[in-house]
This record gives sequence, structure tokens and C-alpha cells, in this order.
Amino acid sequence: MNIEDFMLPCPSKKFLGIECFGCGTQRAIVLVFQGKFSEAFQMYPAVYTLLMFFGFVILNFLDKKRNYGQILIFLAIINAVIMVFSYFYKHFFSILN
Repeated sequence: MNIEDFMLPCPSKKFLGIECFGCGTQRAIVLVFQGKFSEAFQMYPAVYTLLMFFGFVILNFLDKKRNYGQILIFLAIINAVIMVFSYFYKHFFSILN
């Protein structure tokens, strides 16, 4: 049994044939847990900011004494910028090749 057997398919890629901004997230997270950090970054550059974001979301629920709102907003914006930039970078260079 392999973990890749349980990954969700991307509806955008499946039905429209176009990758979305999140394509590669699941595979990148698996690569992080396997210790393949550079491969995870190459697969999905926003993987580390995404993991930090979810870590702070968990902290926000567990630690009620502190407010993590500003950190969460900052990480969400950084994550969105990286996602958009890497999406267009990947598609621009795939057209050139």
C-alpha cells in the first residue's frame, strides 16, 4: 500500500486539463515527510510557507492567550504570492520548451 494511492485528484486538471495554483501540494508534502526537501520545493515552492501557515493555524486554536492573526495574514499573503509567481513561472517556461 502506497500513500500516493490515497491522494485526491485535482478536479481542474482532471476535467479541464489545466493545473490549478495548488497542483503538486500533496506530492510536495509527502516529499517533505520523506526528507526530500529540495525535491518538495521543486514540486511546489509554496510548500514550506503552507506548512508554516497550517502550523500557526493549529497554534491559534491551541494557544488562546496569544493572537496569531497578523502572522496568519502575513503567511497567507506570502503563500499566495509564491503560489501565483511559481504558477506563472512554471507555465511560462513550459511554453518555451
